[in-house]
Amino acid sequence: MQPLLVIRSERGQMSAIERRIADFILENTHLLRDYSSQQLANALGISQSSVVKFSQKLGFKGYPDLKFSIGEAVARNGGDAQPSEDAAAGGQQALSEDLWRAKGRAEEETRLLNPPERVDAVVEMLRGADKAFVVGTGEDGVAARAFAIRLSLLGFPAIHHYDPVLVPAEVATSQPGDLLILFSERGQQSSLCQLARLFQRRGGKVVSVTRHTANPLRAHADLALLVSAHDERSHVEPLLYQAAQQQLLDLLFLLLCADESRRRRLDDYHEHVRSLQDP
Repeated sequence: MQPLLVIRSERGQMSAIERRIADFILENTHLLRDYSSQQLANALGISQSSVVKFSQKLGFKGYPDLKFSIGEAVARNGGDAQPSEDAAAGGQQALSEDLWRAKGRAEEETRLLNPPERVDAVVEMLRGADKAFVVGTGEDGVAARAFAIRLSLLGFPAIHHYDPVLVPAEVATSQPGDLLILFSERGQQSSLCQLARLFQRRGGKVVSVTRHTANPLRAHADLALLVSAHDERSHVEPLLYQAAQQQLLDLLFLLLCADESRRRRLDDYHEHVRSLQDP
């Protein structure tokens, strides 16, 4: 995994000092080659050992190894691109290219945060579930509803709920073979955490879809799907989150389509829709 992706994706799990080091590196990537570990420590007002421990915690032998790896990544990829001046000025082509690159970084980080074995485990949970309850509120509810519809088109019994306050009544009828999928970007809603606990007490399994942060909903899930999307522009970051999340959900959908009988069911549905549109 590229070092800058590691730093950005792990930032939410870091201590306050580690986040300061991470932010300095991410914001001064091109200047890092001129900084020794002591100079970096002096710039941040921390101890040199903190810089060394930070590097080792990320899986590097030490700070020189981290710096070299970042230098290689910058040379290979042209840096961890920040918004270009042309994009900031509003040029349409530059703006489009900048957004495309930012989405690509978010999708790559998200893919790296969800190893194949975890994604496969979620797919097996879906295949083995008697019913799948899908819950999300606000913008999370849009993604939850779309995913539930896709599951239904493949023949999975999927029940979508937009109001977690009303779900417990339905969950009270759940069985040990059922699955609950909770969508929450920040993962802080206490109602969803309570719902996860109730579902697990009844023997069901819980999958969460949240940001890659230390959040209570992720902690309550049997399996956590993680989305990484970072941008200093508050109006751009939600676009990156939605794009990266959709890519992750699309991958789950394609893996579920590997079942030929379910794929034929989906093909029949599309053929039926075409016949209605073009009688």
